[in-house]
Amino acid sequence: MSKTVVVVCIDGFDPEYLEACETPNLREMSGKGFLKIGRCMMPSVTNVNNVSMVTASYPEDHGICSNYWLARDKGEETYLESGEHIMSETIFQRARRQGKTSTLVTSKDKLRTLLSNGVTTTVSSEQPPGWVVEGIGPAPEIYSLEVNGWAIKAAGYVMTQRPADVVYIATTDYAMHTYRPDHSQSRKHMAIIDNAIGELVEAHPDVTLLVTADHGMSGKTRMIDLKHSLDSHGIRARVVPIIKDRYVVHHSNLGGCVYVHLPPSERDEALKVLRETPGVEDALPCEEAAARLRLHPERIGDIVVTGEVDVVFGDPSEVEMPPNLRTHGSHHELSVPLIGYNGDFAGFSFDENRDMGRYIFERVLS
Repeated sequence: MSKTVVVVCIDGFDPEYLEACETPNLREMSGKGFLKIGRCMMPSVTNVNNVSMVTASYPEDHGICSNYWLARDKGEETYLESGEHIMSETIFQRARRQGKTSTLVTSKDKLRTLLSNGVTTTVSSEQPPGWVVEGIGPAPEIYSLEVNGWAIKAAGYVMTQRPADVVYIATTDYAMHTYRPDHSQSRKHMAIIDNAIGELVEAHPDVTLLVTADHGMSGKTRMIDLKHSLDSHGIRARVVPIIKDRYVVHHSNLGGCVYVHLPPSERDEALKVLRETPGVEDALPCEEAAARLRLHPERIGDIVVTGEVDVVFGDPSEVEMPPNLRTHGSHHELSVPLIGYNGDFAGFSFDENRDMGRYIFERVLS
């Protein structure tokens, strides 16, 4: 039997946190394995990248291009929280087909429901099974520094009780949204995560460990109202905040990428207006965005808009720009750490976070 492979996706783990915070366990393990800075997928949001990792594919193939979307066939905006929308095979489904077992442990329950098809054992901090609570204690509140340590500890406990071939752990980025890398609370949070990973590997010394992030994180100071810009030119459009999820405390549903839906006859004029709007870095028609960013054309807007490094998109009549906002979604949050330990890494190239899943497909489930 091959080694158990454990993937830890540290939500919002911008490389700056690795530089600013002491992580002795990660440093030691990466010294014996590898550490490099790679890239995540665009848009740089949670759903897109976790699905890219568990399918080892790009959004153009797996179809998840946002946290929140406008379903064109129904004309309804909705949260993407169900695996029915994933169009590619996951590592969990492949493992099940091969008679192997898998474990999924998440801090956010939305990722448990999104990714759980084919998983043998699932746990989330928001809906923890009684037997896990009995084993390690109750889960901390989702908006806490401690919740991610609990999730990693829960994974280690599940591995002891129900050994698996593939283990995937996904944390939450409340701390990264709230604290700069050099803040004392960031150091505390990263110490919690680092200690939990160290304890997991100590308890299960034969595992192959892969650690990465779904996206980075940036401070933002400007909020741009694109709907107002378009309205002022007589252009009717729906501006969909693709970062939107139920964890509003994190980012107030403000991010650096949005999808704009509008009648085809208005697209060219809208592109002109958007490209001239201060704070907009790029505005791409659907087909160009799909080709350039490797997105599924039926799962994005008629126009994809990305912001400059300090910009988020939002409607001031619906949300107030928080002070010291830290968030993601744009091209400026693409850098993520890639860490590997105790694996068969010879001849394998890790360049993107989705390569963590590709390693499992090619070296464990091939």
